[in-house]
Amino acid sequence: MNATIDSAPIAQDSSVDDMQIWWQAQRFLHYEADLLDHREFDNWLALLDENITYRMPLTRNVRRDALAQEYSGKHDAAWFDEGIDTLRQRVAQIKTGIHWAEEPASRVSHLVTNIRVLDVVPDEDGGEQVHVRSRFLIYQNRLQAEVNLFVGKREDVLRRRDGRWTILSREIHLDQNVLLSKALTIFF
Repeated sequence: MNATIDSAPIAQDSSVDDMQIWWQAQRFLHYEADLLDHREFDNWLALLDENITYRMPLTRNVRRDALAQEYSGKHDAAWFDEGIDTLRQRVAQIKTGIHWAEEPASRVSHLVTNIRVLDVVPDEDGGEQVHVRSRFLIYQNRLQAEVNLFVGKREDVLRRRDGRWTILSREIHLDQNVLLSKALTIFF
């Protein structure tokens, strides 16, 4: 029997029906957001897998019949297309205290919501890869009146091995195609 609202069927949720995995993934993502909001960048880096892919493709305005091209592809230009080395370099640059776009430091709040575990598959190293989809709203304030809002969706692959969680991949899809911020210095 399908659930209905006003006689309209509700689409079935295809996410993983394991409350413990969902709870752990949610706690992990909220912990990550808290580290970023408190500028604990070294602790944040420790959450990233050595093989991480961290990508934010460009968003394009496309016709409804071309929605598959709304985001730039794997081999096209992107706002971010990074691995662990470049993420470490970005953190090191911010920590120098002379990064022009982060001195004084931004005040940032990450809100992560609508967390869904889509799939759990065995990892070749005896752990698991947990595919997670979420939504985010990031507020950034610099100086007196410089405010930026970033809204969008994330597709993460979290690796769970020996009770430890890491981020193996993250793809960030902004809901805006023109960035109004002066610089992209925050982490999503």
